[in-house]
Amino acid sequence: MVQRPASVLKELVENSIDAGATQVEIILTDAGRTLLEVIDNGRGMSETDARMAFERHATSKIRDAIDLFNLHTMGFRGEALPSIVAVSQVELRTRTADAELGTLLVMAGSEVESQQPVQCPVGTNISVKNLFFNTPARRRFLKSNTTELRNLLTEFHRIVLVNPQVSFTLTSDGQRLYQLPEATTKQRIDAVFSTASKHNFARQLLTVETQTPLVNIRGYVCRPEMAQKTAQQYFFVNGRYMRHPYFHKAVMTAYEGMLAHDVNPHYFIYFDIDPSSIDVNIHPTKTEIHFADEQTIWPLLLAAVKEAIGKFAAVSRIDFDQDDAVQIPVATHEELERVRAPQVSFDPSYNPFSNPAGRAHAAASTTQWERLYEGLTDRQRPEAAQSKLFTEQAVQAGVQAAADADGDLFQICRRYILTNSHSGVMLIDQRRAHVRILFDQYMRQLSSQPAATQQLLFPELWQVGVSQQPLMESLLPQLQSLGFMLQPREAGQYEVTGVPAELSESPIAALEDILSAVSEQTDAALDSRQERMAASLATSAAIRVGQRLSVDEMRRLVERLFACPMHAVDPSGHPVIALVDETQISNLFS
Repeated sequence: MVQRPASVLKELVENSIDAGATQVEIILTDAGRTLLEVIDNGRGMSETDARMAFERHATSKIRDAIDLFNLHTMGFRGEALPSIVAVSQVELRTRTADAELGTLLVMAGSEVESQQPVQCPVGTNISVKNLFFNTPARRRFLKSNTTELRNLLTEFHRIVLVNPQVSFTLTSDGQRLYQLPEATTKQRIDAVFSTASKHNFARQLLTVETQTPLVNIRGYVCRPEMAQKTAQQYFFVNGRYMRHPYFHKAVMTAYEGMLAHDVNPHYFIYFDIDPSSIDVNIHPTKTEIHFADEQTIWPLLLAAVKEAIGKFAAVSRIDFDQDDAVQIPVATHEELERVRAPQVSFDPSYNPFSNPAGRAHAAASTTQWERLYEGLTDRQRPEAAQSKLFTEQAVQAGVQAAADADGDLFQICRRYILTNSHSGVMLIDQRRAHVRILFDQYMRQLSSQPAATQQLLFPELWQVGVSQQPLMESLLPQLQSLGFMLQPREAGQYEVTGVPAELSESPIAALEDILSAVSEQTDAALDSRQERMAASLATSAAIRVGQRLSVDEMRRLVERLFACPMHAVDPSGHPVIALVDETQISNLFS
């Protein structure tokens, strides 16, 4: 069943690859609604095969029943083309190498409108026009062009990453998004994702490779320090993309203890296995695949990824271009023997304070130093600061208090604010409180009150990945309301010249987090795009756990928190305030 343009793209391009194509060109108009055209240089079809391809349950990929259990092609059900032509207008041009003329077939809504010979190159050119033209309800079900293009690019990535031997071109609304030549697997990964990465993507990758009688595992994982919040994670089996939570857990287990809690590693893992030991038909889209020996493959995958990470840790690399490096000659054994370490001589019995002149000089220095503090109160003298330091050192294992003269606000563990309540004490999570305050502020700015902007002394360039560019363009007005000043440049580049006033971290990181939050939609508590943008920026700009606050800063934070309509929880629904009543306190001492 055709659900959206992305499913049409998947079926047509996989058919091209099954036909032996080495060059595939994809042309899109209106994110595939108006036109989705795939041109290949594969084997093409005869006149009879071209007509039969649109008949239900017709396929040239199965000769006998045993082929059902030994699949090497991407599609075989004979349902894809009939399903596509049932809801669109299709033009097919195709020719085989041994035919002088090709075939032009024009169809609409499963009806053949014309069939005639035509001059065309060897291969197949299939155009799918006006998708769902005869089913308006399903056409209205489609998302915005930005969302549908993102789905198309997701499907495109899954295909090109597993077929590096094929060159691909993708054009959308006249703009060339991808031109991928034939390459190795690592080169293809780099070509697809380098523009969206803050680092050279290929240099992040560590090689994974293991061969066993059961399965061959190959591919790449990233260095632990290169993990990101939104990671590129792909599994492929026998040239087919798959989702596999069980194997994903094996990869994550290999990184245990190496990653921060909010980042994920990139990985591209390819399995080569006997087709008879997997079942690809447990899900209509064939993205969920059952392995007969999952329990055996899991530790093999874990060990392979651990080995890749371990080799990197044992032999650390320096990512500099070595082509023009100076060649330093290696010293011989005889030369090393002649090298002697420098000797330092000193008088161990010398004591500068045993000299009367030295004592007099020290006393004079102390007297002169004391004169700097004449006229200051005791609280202003350095002894007061030193006393405070000693107090903090005494309590660093438990409570760290910073109280004002009235003693009504304290900071606990540099994370919580402690204050009195009518029946006990109140604890406020300082970071969650600030996230709530900023979230409400940003929501107001997105609605009707644009923010003040802090100009950057040195503008920063931000490169947006191809798949994110349509989304980025749609977010520009909202980002400006939040306080970002962005100037579009060429090829998906933006110059960041201003940021929200309270943002202290890297503006590029904050912008990437906003893009990820909007595209991933991982937080079920946040419904709208504006809420996800506001929550992401608030999380980036809020004070951190461990940040010391003065009494005035704590008081201002508490005042702003209780001015929020929903001050008890943060935007994700986590509690901000905890109350400990007098009974609970008494029980601690009973």
